[in-house]
Amino acid sequence: MTKANLLGEVFQAYFDARRNKRNTNSQLAFEMNCEHNLVKLYEEIKERTYAPSPAICFMVDHPVKREVFASQFRDRVIHHLLYNYLSPIFDLKMIYDCYSCRKGKGTSLGINRFEHHIRSCTDNYRQQAWVLKLDVKDFFISINRHKLYMLVENTLNRHWKLHPDFDHKRNSGIDRDTLMYLLNRIIYWDPADGCNIRGKPSEWQGLPPSKSLRSSPPGVGLPIGDLTSQLFSNLYLHKLDLFVKHTLCCKHYGRYADDFFIVHPSKTFLREQIPLIRNFLSQDLELILHPKKIYLQECRKGAPFLGSVIKPYRRYAGNRSVKNFNRTVTRISEEINKYKTANILPDIHWLEQQRSILNSYLGYFSHYKSRKLIAKRIMKSSLPEYFNIPADCSRAIIRKYRLEEQRLSKK
Repeated sequence: MTKANLLGEVFQAYFDARRNKRNTNSQLAFEMNCEHNLVKLYEEIKERTYAPSPAICFMVDHPVKREVFASQFRDRVIHHLLYNYLSPIFDLKMIYDCYSCRKGKGTSLGINRFEHHIRSCTDNYRQQAWVLKLDVKDFFISINRHKLYMLVENTLNRHWKLHPDFDHKRNSGIDRDTLMYLLNRIIYWDPADGCNIRGKPSEWQGLPPSKSLRSSPPGVGLPIGDLTSQLFSNLYLHKLDLFVKHTLCCKHYGRYADDFFIVHPSKTFLREQIPLIRNFLSQDLELILHPKKIYLQECRKGAPFLGSVIKPYRRYAGNRSVKNFNRTVTRISEEINKYKTANILPDIHWLEQQRSILNSYLGYFSHYKSRKLIAKRIMKSSLPEYFNIPADCSRAIIRKYRLEEQRLSKK
């Protein structure tokens, strides 16, 4: 390991970590003395004194009630440092139809592949087929950390044995001892230990203990939002992928995190696989198949996956996304009406902010058969007074005369 290489990788991990975290309080505080903090982080790694900082624990209610542990930004730099080294190795093991936390993949590819498997199994909807969708109950909170560490260690050892010159070709600044040290620190770290709790105790009312890391048994559970948790989850369920593909011989299979599907011409065959998968998860991975999220449907009637609904020759946005869009349009309309009632012009910065929110939804809906739904909802609102929506409903544009009103009002 050379100092220059490791320090360079720490800096690269910092740039990767801040890409989607610009202007957050944690990132800004770290950036105030960026070089000093990165060199200090490097020294902690080199001297084996690095330890994750206390996480921030808070509750979110949307889309479901969930306990969140947010790592400090300095720890996110370490997460990206590990991801940059481990991702190419893990990616070689994964089946193609594993879509989460992999470069070049994601929800869009997952939806495309889901539709591909349905079309392939049904001969482009000329034959009957069924889709079975399953989910792991409380997946991240149920992961055994020791089992995960041993799985990662065995995977790396096999990889290094097959590719002894991997680090040399990659010109990696992380030697194997340093890598295993950081993996030990991250995997065995308990985010609930000494965490900073934000919010009122009443916000935790109604949250089942099985969904809280603070109630998990010792050595069990990973924080959902961490990049490393998503990366490790792929490897943890890789044995499930192999079991379904090779032992159960299911050709049309795909998985995104803990949400997976099987498409097959026989409904009876799919029903027979449910107890087999349940037993495998319980015995080999110490996980529980969610009893209330077993979905078995004929493909022609439509099948949901990753926020979309796939029907013959068309796609629709999921009900949750549609409800969120309707709620957003209602909120913006109500605020516009308040400005009208008070005879006040909306601030241009507020309009630009709402335009960005609308465009994020419109960009999402552009992938689905949703133009009529969007147009109908917008026309019934107050949005057209301030926003021009083209016929294809692809984007929202602030009306020019409203911008002129803003300019004149400031004179």
